[in-house]
Amino acid sequence: MGSKSNERQYDLDWIRVIAILGVFLYHSSMFFNPFPWHVKNNIIESSWILVFSLFVGIWIMPIFFAISGMNTIHSLRKRSSLQFIKERLKRLGLPLLFGIFILSPPQVYIERVTNLGFSGSFLEFIPYYFDGLYLDIGGKGNFAFSGLHLWYLLVLLVFSFISLPLFKRIPVSDKLNKVHFILLPLVLFLTGILHIMSLGGWDLVFYFMTFLYGYYFFSASNFRSTLRSIYKITILVAVIATIIYIAGFPHPDFMPEYLFYGIKVLACWGWLLIIFYLADRYLAFANDFLNYTSEASMPFYVLHQPIIVFVGYTIRDFSWSIPLKLIFLVTVSFVIIMSLYHFLIRKISILRILFGLKG
Repeated sequence: MGSKSNERQYDLDWIRVIAILGVFLYHSSMFFNPFPWHVKNNIIESSWILVFSLFVGIWIMPIFFAISGMNTIHSLRKRSSLQFIKERLKRLGLPLLFGIFILSPPQVYIERVTNLGFSGSFLEFIPYYFDGLYLDIGGKGNFAFSGLHLWYLLVLLVFSFISLPLFKRIPVSDKLNKVHFILLPLVLFLTGILHIMSLGGWDLVFYFMTFLYGYYFFSASNFRSTLRSIYKITILVAVIATIIYIAGFPHPDFMPEYLFYGIKVLACWGWLLIIFYLADRYLAFANDFLNYTSEASMPFYVLHQPIIVFVGYTIRDFSWSIPLKLIFLVTVSFVIIMSLYHFLIRKISILRILFGLKG
């Protein structure tokens, strides 16, 4: 993860692939847990599936933004500012537009039908898709300008543009003091005061700071060596904070809300460091499986939620047990997504471009 290395960092590729699988399982759990979602099972599960959702929700989106910040360094090394902007518009903007106009309408339709907000066919719903902005699950607007789950692409696109002048002016530091491992989570904690916009469990400013950390902190040349020296206490802090957070969710009566938020920040920070430590130690290699799944990760991400929503919609009223439904939902959705990628997307140039791959 050193900033001076021009070699490809395979541990980051592994983290991205594993995180994509994590967000796939997380959205599969949303079909069963008590949180609002586009389509829900006829029986809600508030024990082990909820615990899984809370645990993954702590770190899943922050790790995406941290990796994106780290990858921005390598992208800017090879491109001018104009080339960087064009590359981001192509690799992020085109999948986002495809999601907004092709993948989002069926999901909004399913949400409206299952919540008695619409009673016609999908073709009859299409003209209504442009009625008002879709701002949140259960809202009145239909036009999903952020692409629903693809809000990450929109936010990353904005972050990339507004931070470009900063990245060009202030270079990455070669050395970082251990004190930053304490100061940086304090900064993340302070972002909770702002309440700009909550997405995926965290505020927009939280994600922006994580993106900047990926560029300036996680990419420092001595980050890995420092991380190795503190990983034991990092694991201890992450586990304790996670247990307190999950046990006290949404927040315990005996603890102020801001303090409980601080516990969540500590858990997130700890798991980010643990993930980077484990990837550096065990996943600094490449093989054919990584090459295949690394390229498949963007199409998989773009497709996963629409497929989960569709499969969930078809089985929501079945009288199956929750474990059986979960196995069916995960297995069938995974097979459909990978079949679409393997047999269509990766072989057809226009589809490759629409899903963020090189043509």
